Amino acid sequence: MTFFEKLGNLIFSKKTYLCVGLDPVWEKIPEHLPRTQEGLLEFLLMIVGETKDYVAVFKPNFAYFEVLGASGVEVLKELIQKIPQGIPVIGDAKRGDVGHTAQMYARSVFETIGCDAVTVTPYQGEDALRPFFDYTDRGVFVLCLTSNPGAVDFQLPDLHLQVAKKVQEWNVSGNAGLVVGATRSDKIAAVRKISGQMPFLIPGVGSQRGELKNTLLFAEDGSKIPYLINASRSILYASSGEDFAQQAGNAAKELRDQINLCRSFL
Repeated sequence: MTFFEKLGNLIFSKKTYLCVGLDPVWEKIPEHLPRTQEGLLEFLLMIVGETKDYVAVFKPNFAYFEVLGASGVEVLKELIQKIPQGIPVIGDAKRGDVGHTAQMYARSVFETIGCDAVTVTPYQGEDALRPFFDYTDRGVFVLCLTSNPGAVDFQLPDLHLQVAKKVQEWNVSGNAGLVVGATRSDKIAAVRKISGQMPFLIPGVGSQRGELKNTLLFAEDGSKIPYLINASRSILYASSGEDFAQQAGNAAKELRDQINLCRSFL
């Protein structure tokens, strides 16, 4: 079963489009937890345990683990292994390079680390992304219109539309998606017009305060998986106390419900 087939079944059964980003920062982890490899894993697994009923997918960001060295990578691998079976994992790695290097990146993310999907950068063109697309049972989310302020340096006015067009052409195996930031919801409709039915991974509705209703409206495509709505910091750090996991669960449920309520009015 492919990534998007698994994801579609999960969305249908759980009625959720929520993606929870797992981006651990030592300074924000509750003080009662030890600053050790075991403490970091405990923090993340407790978050997973309290949010798993409300999510369609988890998305660990590799940078937050790699900065800790070999122990951080070990935590990442163990975390992915212990996420409940049936919930896919997107490796937020934003990889992008050419030739054999791209092949090694693809093998690392999908085989060594064990992710079901990955985020990649398209700047170097199709040959840099083809090794990821060749894993036809895995998902590949290509950065298109990101939510950071500096995105305007290159992505606008129309580079994001060129990316959408190219990815639509490259999507011969049906395993491609686009990363489209909610902080530019007015641009999403133009991306959707070009991309057709293709899943969007949408960050920016949590701490970055992207507008949810318009984002969902512009991203809708009539398919089973029009989008995944990602939130990270607003859920992970909903509380800094010993109730952090419970409050993360409450925040995930609240956002899941907000998404479903908005969809009911579209």
